Amino acid sequence: MPKVRKSRKPPPEGWELIEPTIDELDQKMREASTDPHEGKRKVEGLWPVFRIHHQKSRYIYDLFYRRKAISRELYEFCLKENIADKNLIAKWKKQGYENLCCLRCIQSRDTNFGTNCICRVPKSKLEAGKIVECVHCGCRGCSG
Repeated sequence: MPKVRKSRKPPPEGWELIEPTIDELDQKMREASTDPHEGKRKVEGLWPVFRIHHQKSRYIYDLFYRRKAISRELYEFCLKENIADKNLIAKWKKQGYENLCCLRCIQSRDTNFGTNCICRVPKSKLEAGKIVECVHCGCRGCSG
């Protein structure tokens, strides 16, 4: 079942190049949201959704800023239609946030001590051999 587009305007030129990948990621998102979560912690049920959301936004970001493979018109269309997360992409453009996994990891109100998430701590500052997992999205370290 195809996704219903919000705007009545046809997509800009170049949409046919990225549409198969976007549709594939949408299908993965649907599967991830319907997966059973028995045997998992309460927060672990949403981790695949966060990963796919990140992957879709990173795909659009890379096509526009790194590979320069899509036009600005197509990029803005993807942001306007909420295919990619414009707030997450805005953070990726800032120094120190190039590998940010999700916006919840930098919101200090979501943590006990008013700091960033544990996945934002550089691996060199953590204990050796200790595996760290973000509670919000399951990230194992996005600080670089």
